[in-house]
Amino acid sequence: MSEWPILSLVTFLPLVGVLALLLTGDKTASDRRNVLSVSLFVTLATFALSLLIWVDFDNANPGFQMMEKHAWLNTGISYAVGVDGISMLFVILTTFLMPFCVLASWFAVEKRIKEYMIAFLILETLMIGVFVSLDIVLFYVFFEAGLIPMFIIIGVWGGKDRVYASYKFFLYTLLGSVLMLLAIMAMYWDAGTTSIPDLLQHPFPVQMQTWLWLAFFASFAVKMPMWPVHTWLPDAHVQAPTAGSVILAGILLKLGGYGFIRFSLGMFPVASDYFAPFVFTLSVVAIIYTSLVAMMQEDIKKLIAYSSVAHMGYVTMGIFAANAQGVQGAIFQMLSHGIVSAALFLCVGVVYDRLHTREIDAYGGLVNNMPKYAVAFMVFTMANVGLPGTSGFVGEFLTLLGAFEANTYVALFATTGVILSAAYALWLYRRVIWGALEKEKLKALLDLSAREKLILYPLAAATIFFGVYPAPVFDATAASVDLLLKNYTTAIEAAQNVALTMN
Repeated sequence: MSEWPILSLVTFLPLVGVLALLLTGDKTASDRRNVLSVSLFVTLATFALSLLIWVDFDNANPGFQMMEKHAWLNTGISYAVGVDGISMLFVILTTFLMPFCVLASWFAVEKRIKEYMIAFLILETLMIGVFVSLDIVLFYVFFEAGLIPMFIIIGVWGGKDRVYASYKFFLYTLLGSVLMLLAIMAMYWDAGTTSIPDLLQHPFPVQMQTWLWLAFFASFAVKMPMWPVHTWLPDAHVQAPTAGSVILAGILLKLGGYGFIRFSLGMFPVASDYFAPFVFTLSVVAIIYTSLVAMMQEDIKKLIAYSSVAHMGYVTMGIFAANAQGVQGAIFQMLSHGIVSAALFLCVGVVYDRLHTREIDAYGGLVNNMPKYAVAFMVFTMANVGLPGTSGFVGEFLTLLGAFEANTYVALFATTGVILSAAYALWLYRRVIWGALEKEKLKALLDLSAREKLILYPLAAATIFFGVYPAPVFDATAASVDLLLKNYTTAIEAAQNVALTMN
């Protein structure tokens, strides 16, 4: 099966959906239904096809698999794709979340539904492209191009301050990426290649690593987003439509974490080791500070957005702990957060579609007439807190374990984030769900529709399944993470030996 170009098929299949949508009208109600049906069919087909990548994936092989390579631009830059244990599951996560985005938009988007779906399908291709790229220029093209459909989704279909939020999102992320482009040029001049597998083997000079690391950090830190360059995220989330928030939290934030693992840790190990205390400091500040800010929020989406920044703090901490527990935990935390935060934004979308407000004070006592919704929301809230038995616990526990091994004080301060996350998440749940149903307009609210059950129940099942049985994820990632860390420690030991001989 590995003979056929499955990665290219999965990457570009959504563009076939775009062509189909361009031939579909969007004037009548039946046209609208056709647009949504085509989008749903294409995203489900892409997900089904992406599962074959997992089926065909050899867990014991730490290198890149299912590789394809074709000449491009005639300068040594090629169209090269492949997956290893670190990237493969992010492809599956991307294709898994897209059908939920289509279902969430079924009644929520009133205007220009065709253009809306085209933007999402193009975005899916660009996000998958980031994870499968094995050429650094190709990676950069996909990484940057993903900004454009997201900018349009927020700017056209967002809330009342959508233009401000979309420009802030675009300018923040573009600014960091300009430095990354300069770094990519410098790497090409030094190594003579843009192939990621070759660059992973190339020993960059220690002095140069520092500058390259900082340039890549500027781009990935904004994308994560790390404190203090996180301020675009709450605005973008609040203004984005529900499906936009799902993709933003579920996938786009993971591009930064994936970049840190693939490039910062893989290609600049000496600089990563040198800057680890700096990253630990920013991670701990992010975990504690943004958790405290989340407690102060009056908008449900803003609270969940700040909680995302806090959870990404665990990810950066785990990655730069640079040990097996830390990196494995960071990857698991990103996958888990992709499911849980996406589900939380979908939960907000359910009540927003009914009341058209996200103010926490507008709700209360929903358990009385929306018990199924209350249960689904509770599962995701508990996963967000990191309750054992949910996927949120596994990643958080492992990143803390990895941090403890690297630096006890970092782990000590980061653990306070567990308590703070429980405080804001349970406070939100109590205000929205518990209590007497006193507000008149809430009494008419209906429980989950069949479509909403179809959205929330599979996500709840995945959250509990991976919380109880995380082995499929660790089996896929173990060999690649071990190889990465082995190369990392070897490079640092070599650099220390050189420093000793020079002294």
